This record gives sequence, structure tokens and C-alpha cells, in this order.
Amino acid sequence: MRKLFLICLAAGLAISCSPQKPAGNFHEESMEAYQERMAWFKEAKYGMFIHFGLYSQLGGVWKGDTVWKYSEWIQSYKDISKEEYAPLIKTFNPQDFDAELIVSTARDAGMKYLVITTKHHEGFCLWDSKYTDFDLSGAPFDRDVLRELADACKKHGIRFGTYYSIIDWHHPSQQPNLDKESHWERWGKVSMVEGKKEEYVSYMKNQLKEILDNYDPSILWFDGDWADWWTLEDGIDLYNYLRGIKPELIINNRVAKREEFLRDYGTPEQFHIDSLVNFEWEACYTLNTSWGFKHGDNNWKQPDVVYEKLTEINKFGGNFLLNIGPDGSGRVPEESIRILLEVGEMLKNRH
Repeated sequence: MRKLFLICLAAGLAISCSPQKPAGNFHEESMEAYQERMAWFKEAKYGMFIHFGLYSQLGGVWKGDTVWKYSEWIQSYKDISKEEYAPLIKTFNPQDFDAELIVSTARDAGMKYLVITTKHHEGFCLWDSKYTDFDLSGAPFDRDVLRELADACKKHGIRFGTYYSIIDWHHPSQQPNLDKESHWERWGKVSMVEGKKEEYVSYMKNQLKEILDNYDPSILWFDGDWADWWTLEDGIDLYNYLRGIKPELIINNRVAKREEFLRDYGTPEQFHIDSLVNFEWEACYTLNTSWGFKHGDNNWKQPDVVYEKLTEINKFGGNFLLNIGPDGSGRVPEESIRILLEVGEMLKNRH
């Protein structure tokens, strides 16, 4: 998959969008208009990724067993049914979530934008959505995390972005393939219930419009495009729908099939391109091992490593999106803050 991704990028498809250009008006966007829309993103260079959801309170541990890799995939690793997983909403109470601390840390670290997981694969929505009860309003918590972050970003001159997963382990339209052997085939490649796709696509569009209307993000960052039932055409349609609501919006290539559709920018994950290319891209990395908070995950990338990655990624024209994972109470690990601030000092001393 990585090889195909790089071949597609090398062909310059991030600009032309794909061999199948999007239907509608947006594929007619001139190079000048595209460059103008992407200008702030190209200049940003460095951003903060935040993985935060119900999984954060588990910290990668289920019934005494620790998951082997990413904590936000714990439902899939442990084959937890939606009926058993959903009650986690009743104990999700991130009273220590501090948007001011997070955003000011991003600013002092030299970051220019921020992207938070509004809905990861678990399906839990980190805001009060009109279209589901599996959202923040169902938790013993009466604050609007996204509003707090969006306001703090505006205050500190940081661009605000939101992540949204195409697959959804909670929504009744989808079900795991429990007869398959690997967790990826069971949960990563979750199946669409016959006759339910139109309902789910409408659900996604309604929620994404809700996010745009309520929080006005500069970026929509998609994931989960690998599902067999999600087609290139589906992604193009969603891309055009969202750009129709907010023409200046920047959307990553995972809105469709990432190997084919590369507008508005490519998204290598846990690796980066090491040559000059003629398209826009962003490499996302974890700061330790897991994206979501995980107990005992102390495999931190130290400041010199982060600085070197940032320097190399920027050298070849990419942005660096570096992740933090608050715990279930909303606290960001102190080591994350220390590392980010030290990198910020290194950047200040470079100029």
C-alpha cells in the first residue's frame, strides 16, 4: 500500500486529484486558487494531532489485559461488542481537560494548527450531536470540549481542525466480521449492513455539516477509507459536498481512497517522504507508540528526534502532524508537554 501511495504521489495526483477527477465544480479549481487555499497550510509546517475518546479512559487495558499496539483500537483487539463497549460513556468524565494548556503548549512548541478526533472508529462523538445519543452529552460531563479548543485556537492564532472516521463500530449500519481471523479483517474491514449505506452516508453528512456550522474548522481530517463499501466515488461526493458548504476548507486525501484520490494533500502515517516532490503532504506520527493514551507507553521520541524529523519533513516540503493523547480525565501526559516545549525552544534558537 505504501508503494502504491508513493507512486500515485510521484505522478502529481495531489494537484490533479486523481485519474477520476471529482464530479462537480471543484475539480475545475485553478492552480492559483488551489495554491491560495493551501497557502496557510504550506506555511504552517508543524501541527498537533490529538487522539481523545472513550478509549482514553481505558488506557489500552481491558479486563486486566493490555493491548499490543494502539489503544484507540482496543475494541477491535479485544472483540468488545458495541453493547459491552457503549456503557463506557457513563464513566467518561474528562474534568481535567484544559484547552488553554493544550493550545498554548502547541503555540509555544512552534505548532500552527491542531486536529482533534471528533469521532474515531468507536463511533463516540466528542460533541453534542443532534443525530446520535452516543456523544458527549451522554457522559457525566457538561462542557463543550470542541468549543473550548476552537476558542483557544482562535485566541492563540492556531488553526483548528477536526478528525472524523468513515467507519463506525457503534452505528447500526455496520457490523464486525467475527468469522474472520485477524482483528483487521474483523473490525478494520467492518461490513456495511445491506440496505443501510444511504442512511449512514446521510448520518455522516449531517454530522459533518454540524461540525462545520458549530465549530468552523479549517481542516477536516478523514480516516477509515479502507472499508470495502466506501468507494472512490463516495469520497468524491463527500468532498464536493463539504467544499460546497465551505469552499476554503482543506480536506485530506483519506476522504476517498487514499491510493487514488490525493486532494487536498497526501497523508503518510508513521513514515515520511524523503525527496522533493511536486505536491502537498503531511506526515503524522505518534509521540510515543500509541495514538490514544496508553498506560505504561513510555517509548517517547525525545526532543532531538522530534526536531530532526520536523527538519527533514519540512526540508522535503511536508508538514509534520505530531500526536498527543490525553488520558480519560483529560490530562495530557507531562512528558508530552516537556518534549513539545523543548522542541519549541530548539526552533526558537534556530532562527
